[in-house]
Amino acid sequence: MRGEIIAIGDELTTGRILNTTSFFAASQLFAAGHEVIAMTTIGDEVELIGQTIRQALGRADFLIVTGGLGPTTDDLTNLAVSEALARPATFYPEIFKKIAVYGTNNPPEVQSALEKLAWLPAGAHALHTEAKTAGYFLVQDGKPIFFLPGVPHEMKELLVETVLSRLAVWEGEEGRRVRQKVYKVVGLAEAEINNKLEHLENPAHGVRIGYYPVFPEVHVSLTVAGNGEATIAQRFYEIDTAITDILGRAIYGCGTDSLEGVVGRLLSWQGKTLAVAESCSGGLLAHKVTRVAGSSAYFLGGVVAYSNALKERLLGVSAEVLAQHGAVSSETALAMAEGIRRVTGADLGVAITGIAGPGGGSEEKPVGTVYLALARAGRADDHLVHLGGDRWQIQEHASQIALDLLRRSLLASE
Repeated sequence: MRGEIIAIGDELTTGRILNTTSFFAASQLFAAGHEVIAMTTIGDEVELIGQTIRQALGRADFLIVTGGLGPTTDDLTNLAVSEALARPATFYPEIFKKIAVYGTNNPPEVQSALEKLAWLPAGAHALHTEAKTAGYFLVQDGKPIFFLPGVPHEMKELLVETVLSRLAVWEGEEGRRVRQKVYKVVGLAEAEINNKLEHLENPAHGVRIGYYPVFPEVHVSLTVAGNGEATIAQRFYEIDTAITDILGRAIYGCGTDSLEGVVGRLLSWQGKTLAVAESCSGGLLAHKVTRVAGSSAYFLGGVVAYSNALKERLLGVSAEVLAQHGAVSSETALAMAEGIRRVTGADLGVAITGIAGPGGGSEEKPVGTVYLALARAGRADDHLVHLGGDRWQIQEHASQIALDLLRRSLLASE
């Protein structure tokens, strides 16, 4: 089904609060096989809310509306819906009964304000009468509209536990089916990926490919839509196979996969251990690795050796190498990788050294110059990359490249 998400609240349009609810709703709807055709954020204005909902009903099969359901004077969603859809406000005693229980210890003026939550547009059905701010849905012109609270944790609970299940069995669907997949890609630029895949795009036959930079990687979405499950399944299989073949090992995972999670699984499957030595990345690589639950099974530890003295003392980098080639060099990166492997006894040692900026660069080694090294039994390789962006971007990109080098090495050894 094709849906639209409308987020309501002055706190969103003024930037005081980040709109995380729409992002969450879109990702969950996408995963459930629905297509989100529009996401709108508007302020607390009755006429604008009504106008936006009416327009959305003209192009979508269902709506998700968040925010503006509370007891305060700036919560205007219910009033706007009543006026825009000609559904007079109606008192729901069963909802008020639950609200009264929650508000037993509140002052009279607060209790009175909470009563507002029990006045809903005519024809509304509560999604969850046990909740203080229950949310509701109604059907307009044969299309369901779900009204959810703007509080993120309340909205997420209702969406996952109630809305998705209702949409799954909604009878308004006319045989249209959607299959979707997200590929997570590293080592290729957005334009390069687009150039490789654009010949597969065929909107006329329901095949759409989207390209979304999520620094420092690119996510590629495949959507195949149409009538008839067998036809859609065959078309999806063909395009999915083509994308996988074309992008090859540049695809590290799909859906909710993370690069560090994929690396962790490979290390676990192969029974190998890892240790890291970092300079310019400041421990970011170790942080990423240990974000994965169960990483203690394969990650032995790491060293952040910023100074040359620590590179010598902890990792065994020789003073001669540092003096002759500098801390930012392939020779130092290799020595760091071999040193951390030797000190910890890990099967694999990864090192990063470079210039993250904004200062410290030179004509020979400008800001963004990063050397990486990977050491394993009987072999050590170094890699030079030149990265752009600010300090955070260089550190983030360098740690991702290190993980990808590790991933590709592990894949090659299978």
